[in-house]
Formats: sequence, C-alpha cells, structure tokens
Amino acid sequence: MADTQIAQAGPETLQGAPGEQGKRQRSVRVVLLALMIAMMLAMLDNMIVGTAMPTIVGELGGLEHLSWVVTGYTLATAAATPIWGKLGDMFGRKGAFMTSIVIFLVGSALSGMAQNMGELIGFRAVQGLGAGGLMVGVMAIIGDLVPPRERGKYQGMMAGVMALAMIGGPLVGGTITDNWGWRWSFYINLPLGAVALLLISAVLHLPKKRTKARIDYLGAGLLTVGITSIVLVTTWGGSEYAWTSARIMELIAIGVVTLVGFVFWQTKAAEPVLPLHIFRSRNFTLMSLIGFITGFVMFGATLFLPLYQQSVQGASATNSGLLLLPMLGAMLVTSMVAGRVTTNSGRYKVFPIAGGVLMITGLYLLSLMDTGTSRFTSGVYMAVLGLGMGCLMQITMLVAQNSVEMKDMGVASSSTTLFRTLGSSFGVAIMGALFNHRVQDVMAERAGALGSKVTEQSAQLDAASLAKLPAAAREAYQHAVSAGTHSAFLLGAVIAVIVLVASLFVKEVPLRGGPQKPESAADGGDATPGPVIEAV
Repeated sequence: MADTQIAQAGPETLQGAPGEQGKRQRSVRVVLLALMIAMMLAMLDNMIVGTAMPTIVGELGGLEHLSWVVTGYTLATAAATPIWGKLGDMFGRKGAFMTSIVIFLVGSALSGMAQNMGELIGFRAVQGLGAGGLMVGVMAIIGDLVPPRERGKYQGMMAGVMALAMIGGPLVGGTITDNWGWRWSFYINLPLGAVALLLISAVLHLPKKRTKARIDYLGAGLLTVGITSIVLVTTWGGSEYAWTSARIMELIAIGVVTLVGFVFWQTKAAEPVLPLHIFRSRNFTLMSLIGFITGFVMFGATLFLPLYQQSVQGASATNSGLLLLPMLGAMLVTSMVAGRVTTNSGRYKVFPIAGGVLMITGLYLLSLMDTGTSRFTSGVYMAVLGLGMGCLMQITMLVAQNSVEMKDMGVASSSTTLFRTLGSSFGVAIMGALFNHRVQDVMAERAGALGSKVTEQSAQLDAASLAKLPAAAREAYQHAVSAGTHSAFLLGAVIAVIVLVASLFVKEVPLRGGPQKPESAADGGDATPGPVIEAV
C-alpha cells in the first residue's frame, strides 16, 4: 500500500500552546478516568463471579451447567469483539461504546435477578455481548484521542487497572459474597457503569460519523460461528469431551469451514467486518501474533501459579489474587517504564525483543519449581515473567494502532484484542490438557490405584478435597502438581520463542504525533506520521 495520509478531523493534537495543551491533557485525563472504569468492569467481572460461584450453585443448583456461566460469557465476548470494533469505525465510537456499556449493565442487572441456572447463563451471555465492546471501545477511543507518541504516558494507568483487577477481583468477590450476597457481585457493576456513562456523555466529544454502507451481516455471522467453534473446542476438549471425540471433530470442522468462508467473503464484501488489507502491514500482523502468544502464556500462568502455591506451598486460597503480586507488580512497573521511554524517544522495538527474552526466561525458571521451592524463589521467577509481559502488554496495541489508518482504528483494536482472547483460550486448553495428563500419570506412579481414583474426576483439587486425602496421597499429589506445572511452563517457554522471533522482524516505524520526517516511513501499509484526531 502506498504511504497513507491520515485525515485531520476536529481540533489539533495534544501539541500546541502550553496553556491550551495543559487544558486538553486535563480533559483527556477525565475521559481516561471514565475509560478505565469501563475497562475495570470488563476485567473484574469474571474474577468476582468466579469467587461467588460456589455460593451461586448452592442457591440456584444446576451444578452440571456450572461451566456454562463462564463459557457463555466468554463466547459472547469473543464473538462480539470484532463486530463492536467495526460498528465504532462505521457509526462513531462514542455511540457504540456507550451502547456496549448499557448492554453490559442490563446483563449485569438481569444476572443479579436470575432465579435459576438457565436464566443466569442466558443473562451472562447478554453481559458478555456488552463486554465485547468495553475493552475494544477503550483502546479505540484512546487511539483516537492520544497520538501514539504520547500514549505511553497513559500505559501505566491501563496496566495498573489490569493488575488491580487480577489482584483485587477475588478479594472483592469474596467480600461482597460473604457480606452482601452473591447477587451483588453483579449489581456492583451498576453504579460503576453509571459513573462511566455520565462522564463519557459529558466530556467525550468525537466527530459524528454517518455512513450509508450496510453492515456485513454474513461476515459477522460466519465470524461468530467460527470463533464460537474455536472457543468451544478449547473449552470442552479434554474435559467435557475427549480430544478425538465426534463432537470435538465436528466443532473443528465447523470452525475451519466457517473461517475459510469468512476470509473469502471479506474479499467480496463492500464493508467487511475485518478488512483484510490491515494484515498487509507487517507490523500489524506481527503484533497480532505476539498478542496471541502473550494471551496464551499470561492466562496459562494465572491459572497454574495459584494452583501450585495452594497445593504445593500450602498458601491460602482466600488470598489467591495476592499470590500473583510479584508477577503483576513487575508487569505494572515495566509497562510504565516502557511507556515513558516510548513517549520520550519514539523508539519501541527493543521492548518486544526484551519482552520475548524475559518471558522465555521466566517461564523456564517457573518450570524448575518443585515441592521444595520456597515462596520467595517462586516470587522471583514470577517477577521475571511479569517483566517480560510488561514489555509486551501495551506495546502490542500501540504498534498495531500505529500501523493502520485512523478509519480502521476500531477493527485494529478489536482484532488485537480478539487474538489475545483466542490466545488465552488456547493457552488454558493446551497447557491445561498437558498439566492434567502429567498429574494423572504421576499420581498413578506414586499412589497406584488410589492416586488414579483421586484424580479421576479432575486433576485440580480444591483445598477441602486435598485436606481429606491420606498423607501419602497428599504428598503424591504435591509431586504430581509440581510435575504438571513443570510440563505446562516448559511448553509455555517453547511457545514464547515465537514472540522473540516475531519481534526481530518488527520495523520501527515512527509513531504518529512525533516529529515529522520528510521521507516516507510506511511499512507496506503502516501509516505515516500525520495529524491525529484530538477531540476532547
């Protein structure tokens, strides 16, 4: 693609007279406060609800459908993510974002009023449809308001929200459930969402868009079916159904056929849901791949680290969020440093490379943990992994957005978010399958028939089940969990090599909003520096 000139719309960028610049930066901070509240809504929800699930099942029953409370939400979120991005590009981001918040809040209120498990699952799906637009809306609006060169200043806020949600979610969920009842784990979203809506309505002013183009319903349908099939395969495979079962094979076939059909149709559609031309940018494609692997590793780590520390190191399940503090704290600090350096220098290629190296190192170190590893040692290993993820989490979105035209900001943000979401699904499924297989093998070796019986239903035992085991079986299980985490993290380290290799091919295109250069810096579709919408 030839060099792309970004059309100017609305006021000037953040650059300008000192007084005017300060006023605009204050306005941006107010908008960012509302956006961070919406981002926290999306991230906190599953963390809080997960803690409340035992109480919910105790009141509503339907234990056999328990997994669908999470699966229904995840499916709806993943399927809706790219559609929200495209709607924002076509009809305006403010309206699309506020609509997604309203749908999320309606789903939250209905979930809190659910009278049986079937209703809860359905209302969680409604909630997930709205959640699909929350993260995308946040990223796309930030992409509109703040030039990439200036965006690093605000990376710390986004990383901080993510860390706060992952650490505080289980604690908040437990406190709300114990003191107010499980229904308030959903109702708590309503006042937060109302504040976000009021702030966005009052202070966010983006150029209105009108388009006569029709929504690509066929493309949206094909993509939804394809994503749903993939997520179901990764969710059900090895747990609900054997990987070689007819049901899993059917879902794989449906997923492949619909996604191939989707790609073909996107070349024909007048207004495609996911314009394929954005993948002509080498940087955008590489960032999508890096985002996928980062999601793969991150969610796998957050699943197995608390399990290891609870089962092997005897940590309390109540403080499971605090167990991740070394990793999340390191991620927060590194993300802030990377943002500041990127803002001041305009250079960013070093961070994906360093992130790849640190991620590989951290995962390999975590694979060395055994039954004798101290909490301090495991904390140091987690911090190394956190440093690596901190170099990648926000930089991938920044570079991806800098690689497309402003008119494609929504689909760029949603595509990057979608790849990270799909990566997390694959990470949990593949690392989980490897972990379960290894745990069951070691239990059979060390505890014989009793070991096989203990892990027959699930390789992941809760604290109550673990306490009931005979001492010999408990010791065997601790060795089995150590072996399982070793295999899972070793696989993660091997997969993370892809991040390092992909990072070496990133082309350092100047970030928009920085000093102009006379020569072109396009990267086969990466946008050149130019004016950026600043619409506050």
